[in-house]
Amino acid sequence: MSFVKKEKKVIWPYILIIFLIIFLGLLYWSYVFVKNLTPEKILQSNIVKQELGQEKTDFYLSLARFLGFDNPKTYLILFQNNTELRPGGGFIGVYAILKVNKGHLEIITIDGTENLDRNAPAEWKPIPPEIISKHLKVDRWYFRDSNWSPDFSESAKKALEFYKAEGGVEAENINVVIAFTPTVLEKLLEITGSFVVNGIEFKAENVIEKLEYEVEYGYAKSGIAFTDRKKIIRPFMNVLLEHLQMNLFDNLHNYENLFKEMIKQKQIVFYSTEADWQKNIEDNKWDGKLDNTYSDYLLWVDANLASLKTDHAIKRELKYSIRPQDDRYIATVEMIYNHKGVFDWRTSRYRTYARIFVPIGSEWISTKGAMNWDRTEEAGTTDIGVELNRQWFGAFISIEPGKKDSLIFEYYLPKEIKEQIDKGQYDLSIQKQLGTIDHTLTLDLDFAKNIIKAVPAENSDDWGDNFYKIKTDLTVDRYFVVNF
Repeated sequence: MSFVKKEKKVIWPYILIIFLIIFLGLLYWSYVFVKNLTPEKILQSNIVKQELGQEKTDFYLSLARFLGFDNPKTYLILFQNNTELRPGGGFIGVYAILKVNKGHLEIITIDGTENLDRNAPAEWKPIPPEIISKHLKVDRWYFRDSNWSPDFSESAKKALEFYKAEGGVEAENINVVIAFTPTVLEKLLEITGSFVVNGIEFKAENVIEKLEYEVEYGYAKSGIAFTDRKKIIRPFMNVLLEHLQMNLFDNLHNYENLFKEMIKQKQIVFYSTEADWQKNIEDNKWDGKLDNTYSDYLLWVDANLASLKTDHAIKRELKYSIRPQDDRYIATVEMIYNHKGVFDWRTSRYRTYARIFVPIGSEWISTKGAMNWDRTEEAGTTDIGVELNRQWFGAFISIEPGKKDSLIFEYYLPKEIKEQIDKGQYDLSIQKQLGTIDHTLTLDLDFAKNIIKAVPAENSDDWGDNFYKIKTDLTVDRYFVVNF
């Protein structure tokens, strides 16, 4: 009997092929997954959210969007010099256009605003606020003066309007307007350390003064044309960005804290033309807008008009008091200006047009200290208007170097404020002007009724009477609640 040996089927090659197909499929899936993985997707995972917490997750999600990980972005950057204060944060002396795509940043242009304004179409002549025409002697409202509103969203819209009208590059593609003051540069250099640009060493303690000197006087000594005097800004920004990239991860926590601090102090503000993104900006309070409130409110706004960079030498003290009279309350707001400087290349007499924004329905009584012009005894007039759902009063004042002077507004608060007090609670919001740094704030509020609780609390020695007295600062917006 013979046996035919059946050949055993070899199965393992098939298994191997199937395994390879599955393995290659997994590799391809992984490749597609990683390729499409974005910081937003990573940050939205539950594991990452648990590790970071919701606040940090929201912060890094916003950062990923700003870095163009969802879509390419085009930014209009406004360098707002707060040593020459303007209502929207500071004089716009330099602007830039940046493009960002998945973290890669490209500087399209950096230039002085005077060059853009100089080439504005002859027929384009928007009428500026009367006070700008009077003190700056201009026949139109230029891009450099566009941030006249204390609400940054309004100033940003006006800046975009003027930038387009004057023929700015990439004007139709701008997604976001970002404004920052030199205070941010000082703080950044405290982290990055000093560096050299064109043979000039920039440190945290001198960066503002040295940049100002180079664009005002130093350029001439270097043989640079007047129209090119601000070209140092581009190499300066390039070197700064290199230093930021080099130590970003080593100092990520410091940069995060600095960003939050500068946002809170309104040294950096944002505006987006995209509605959903603007809502995100507003939700994070990056917008520099005026608060919506139906209670007592105060915002003091200065506009440096043709007095060089003198704000660096001005120390301010804001005082606010109220007192009852008949069936209303009278409010008194005083700003004390202490000019600590002397006449030099960047310091002059301080010429400011000051406005206070107060609750709608407030009625002006008087103004003390207003001047018609600098170096004159002639009293100035008080302007009155309504803007941003606020009543405002405005006047001009000038302070000589080494002198101290004050501007005082007195007005009736609307009857609704008294009604709120009669119901047992008084709320006060005092917002800081964009770009201001460290002026003090003193409250002296007489309610003619016993106070039972206040936040923030007075010193314990002052408890148990009709007065709420407190001294603080306006580094950030301040809020007060008094109960009776």
